[in-house]
Amino acid sequence: MTQIVSVDIAAHAERAVTRPQFADTMARLASTVCVVSSGSGSECLGRTATAVFSLSANPPSIVVSIKADSALADAISSRQGFSLAMLAQGQELVADAFAGRVAAANRYLVGVWADWPSGRPRLIGATAGLDCMLSASVLVGDHRLFVGTIIATETLDFAEPLLWSERQYQALERSAGFATPSGGRPLPSGAACPTI
Repeated sequence: MTQIVSVDIAAHAERAVTRPQFADTMARLASTVCVVSSGSGSECLGRTATAVFSLSANPPSIVVSIKADSALADAISSRQGFSLAMLAQGQELVADAFAGRVAAANRYLVGVWADWPSGRPRLIGATAGLDCMLSASVLVGDHRLFVGTIIATETLDFAEPLLWSERQYQALERSAGFATPSGGRPLPSGAACPTI
């Protein structure tokens, strides 16, 4: 049984920064670009997301943040689970498709997809993939935080993560040691995806 909680975060809304200030500040946060999916077969729904974080190792759990009034949030709730693909460099087209540049019905035609044993979508070539059973749901503002217990994983050793920062895709620059400064570099992709 999934626990559902609602949290009111409007207590200090009158003191909050403006939406543009928030967006400009959060643009500095570097995150792995992910695709969150739910459903199976022709009824799969998915969306690009960067609001994803590990929660606990006992039991292994992850949290994804999804717009509360979206069809994907409804699917995760009704199907009691979701899958997550952490995208690799070179999967920018997948990120763009699931960010809304491709109609929802055609998004799974971009990239190579298979199924987890649960039937949820599994992206081939992602740096990591997870299949999760829904453990809790928390309504916070206009988003719903979904806590998933991880029931299956897959990782690729040779894949580098696709990052999102400063409103564009970024790549890691690996250094030989910690003494050498390293940082991101913009990828030579097209226009930045505005909906991540």
